[in-house]
Amino acid sequence: MGGGDTIAALATPWGAGAVAVIRVSGPEAIAVAGRIFRGARPVEEMAPGRVARGAIVRDGADLDEVLLTVFRAPRSYTGEDVVEISGHGGVVVANEVLQAALAAGARPAEPGEFTRRAFLNGKMDLTQAEAVMDLIAARGEASAKAAAAQLSGRLGHEVDKIRGAALDALAHLEAFIDFPEEGIDAESGAALLARIDAVSASVSRLLRTADEGRMLREGVRLVIHGAPNVGKSSLLNLLLGYDRAMVSDTPGTTRDTIEENLTLRGIPFRVVDTAGLRESADPLEQEGMRRTREHLERADIALRVVEPSTWRAGDAPVVGEILVLNKIDQWSGGPLPAGLLALCCLDGNGLEQLVDTMIDRAKLAPATDRDELIAINARHQHCLRRAGEFLAAARESLARGDAPELTAVELRAALASIGEVTGAVDTEEVLGKIFSTFCIGK
Repeated sequence: MGGGDTIAALATPWGAGAVAVIRVSGPEAIAVAGRIFRGARPVEEMAPGRVARGAIVRDGADLDEVLLTVFRAPRSYTGEDVVEISGHGGVVVANEVLQAALAAGARPAEPGEFTRRAFLNGKMDLTQAEAVMDLIAARGEASAKAAAAQLSGRLGHEVDKIRGAALDALAHLEAFIDFPEEGIDAESGAALLARIDAVSASVSRLLRTADEGRMLREGVRLVIHGAPNVGKSSLLNLLLGYDRAMVSDTPGTTRDTIEENLTLRGIPFRVVDTAGLRESADPLEQEGMRRTREHLERADIALRVVEPSTWRAGDAPVVGEILVLNKIDQWSGGPLPAGLLALCCLDGNGLEQLVDTMIDRAKLAPATDRDELIAINARHQHCLRRAGEFLAAARESLARGDAPELTAVELRAALASIGEVTGAVDTEEVLGKIFSTFCIGK
């Protein structure tokens, strides 16, 4: 169950705004609110889900005129008694209301403590708890839609199905352990292998979504590179819609990488403008080019920019690279060669086609097309990789004809690793790491 004490925090961002919400949760939430709220009726007598208008009072003085809502356990976000106080926005008044709640018997909530209590009280699984923060931090429509799908329980449901199949395989095996005189005949062994293979296939299918999940949460890593003065910084500015990078006719102006975040058609990108690649004895420029190569090694998409004076016939893009011919207004070579995308950074001609190609290369559909998205994060990936290793070990053990007890050890380990994804098997260390990344108030 959740914590035994009562917590309070500001559930909306600090700063000026129309409304500030103070959330109080715990066994004394209603009593705490009753000590500071003056309305038409006592808080203790309010019906769940009804909103009451009144004032927050401390030491006999009115602090703010507010709307107060009561949610009774277990029908609340945390599964505990919860009170939400909606008052006027502003740093001073919101803090005074919060301090009144703390003086009345609540303590300050830790980061993520409300959602942690919701998890501990069975209101959501661990994947849904993580999705709360993903939704708050979403940088584009696609990442928000993916987080909403996870919050609805789609990933947890899929993991539960895999865990159920693994549990069936283990139960099948333990039947032979309980009745050793039966033995595992060829037919039964083949059936058990098929069960293990089916679970492994399901785990592998989820693992294939890890890159997509990373790109949705962190942004597609897009690296712009090429020779000096071909228009790399101009392309960055064009994508951003404002002048972020300094543009000059002098070669070597960009000596360090410039990183910016942007959203294109609902999909987040992390764009890196890099130093031009050329022969140079300048130590600073050499360091800039070393960083360029580092970013290229980690890129999801590389945009290599060329111009009419630097492009050579037969110069084709490498795997994972998009070749962009900038300054197309200066092109006089006839029909554009295959494999080149034409662009003019001065007027934006060709930008739409380039964006189409970038999104297609990232293999992320526009947010409006994403109806059945499941995309795991790095923690899920770690758990499922371990599960896959244990499943492979179980298969090998069974194929070798090991004693059923040895195969069962591997299957139990696989089952535990799968359970860690949703929190069916959890540790305080894992929970602490996850919820420490949350903002206070959630």
